[in-house]
Amino acid sequence: MTTSQVQPLQTISEFTHTFPATCLGAILARRAAVARLDDWGVPPGSSLSDTVALLVAELAANAARHGRVPGRNFELRLLHRHAHTTAVVRVEVSDTHPRRPDPTTVAMADADADGGRGLALVAAVADDWGVEDRTGPGKTVWAQTGPTDHPDPSRPDRP
Repeated sequence: MTTSQVQPLQTISEFTHTFPATCLGAILARRAAVARLDDWGVPPGSSLSDTVALLVAELAANAARHGRVPGRNFELRLLHRHAHTTAVVRVEVSDTHPRRPDPTTVAMADADADGGRGLALVAAVADDWGVEDRTGPGKTVWAQTGPTDHPDPSRPDRP
């Protein structure tokens, strides 16, 4: 006699949008990410939403500041994998600049420095992150959070 295991239902949602490689574009990318997560049942102010907002803010700011190629945008892609009470979000920011950060050499900048903390924050907050090739010029910097406990809105007895 064989037994079968029931696999939990898993939902995968995706959002992709391009933004101008400017400070305003980075701000809009963060706002769009929080709004999309809210659409997917991850409310603003929740731990997962706040973590994703920080990751998008840092990666988008880096794309606008260090990955900017005049006349080119950056692309934000969010993947949300949700299974019952756990959720994983992968944030990907792609730009067309060939310079790639090295995940093995990320360190926090000096306290008096004007910058140099973004990828150190990403490394501290994300469960994993890295850099990979993309179709066309440039690279994709990605970060992933989860799995984390995620409230099930159909079960009011759960926090």
